[in-house]
Amino acid sequence: MINPFKTKRGLGRGLSSLIGDTGISSNKNKLSISSIIRNKFQPRKIFDKESLDELTNSIKERGVIQPIVVRRSEDQDDKFEIIAGERRWLAAQNAGLHEVPAVEVEANDLKSLEFAIVENVQRQDLNPIEEAQGYQKLIEKFNYDQEKVAKFIGKSRTHIANCLRLLSLPKDIILLIEEGKLSQGHAKILVGLENSYFLAKKIIDKKLSVRQSENLVRVLKSSKKIKTILQDPNLKNFEESIQEKTGIKVLIRNKKNNTGQITFEYKDLDQLNRLIMVIKANY
Repeated sequence: MINPFKTKRGLGRGLSSLIGDTGISSNKNKLSISSIIRNKFQPRKIFDKESLDELTNSIKERGVIQPIVVRRSEDQDDKFEIIAGERRWLAAQNAGLHEVPAVEVEANDLKSLEFAIVENVQRQDLNPIEEAQGYQKLIEKFNYDQEKVAKFIGKSRTHIANCLRLLSLPKDIILLIEEGKLSQGHAKILVGLENSYFLAKKIIDKKLSVRQSENLVRVLKSSKKIKTILQDPNLKNFEESIQEKTGIKVLIRNKKNNTGQITFEYKDLDQLNRLIMVIKANY
């Protein structure tokens, strides 16, 4: 049986063992590029253009050395679905090839997803969001739990849990992670924070390390807690009273020497005019 993959130590079950698990000999063929379709369970959505161009140039010079792994498509007759090797398939198209070497195996949907996740995790090709979405598919579609995912992938349960928590972040932050502007270490700090996008932009703009970002969040949480504790309940009631009469958000900040400021936050000119009318009517 052809084994087109090397198993990396310490990373769960390699692709070679997964292929062996099918219990069916694989067949090596040359397949028409047009007869191959992408894996519907492929966790990887983003391919680095520079890296893909380099592979394209290599394939132009040497051809596709490592066969891609495919299975027969369940949805389209006479088509083969990629299990592992989509990047090679794309580069081969860019290089102008009409056919590629392929290893055909029999695999159900679960095996197909397992193949795709293991290959990408071993090659460290997935961004943190793609990795988390792959684990989420195993959990939601195939009834895995975090412990089973961890054992299968060869990662700690804590790592799996931290990956999955990233999916709870706002879409704007998820996009920053996918674009490589925000690392997994930075993103993990932002989970569950109300002003997470503001902090994410600050981390990026200031080029803060993970340690510096943790300190920033710690300071902001402490500052917010102190403000909550020190806020005079009478001032709070006054804020609410003014806001009820004007329909405009009001912030009152009182200093130790009993000086301070009142801030009105209006969203448009109509709110500003209404505020002016209220002030004129009462003073």
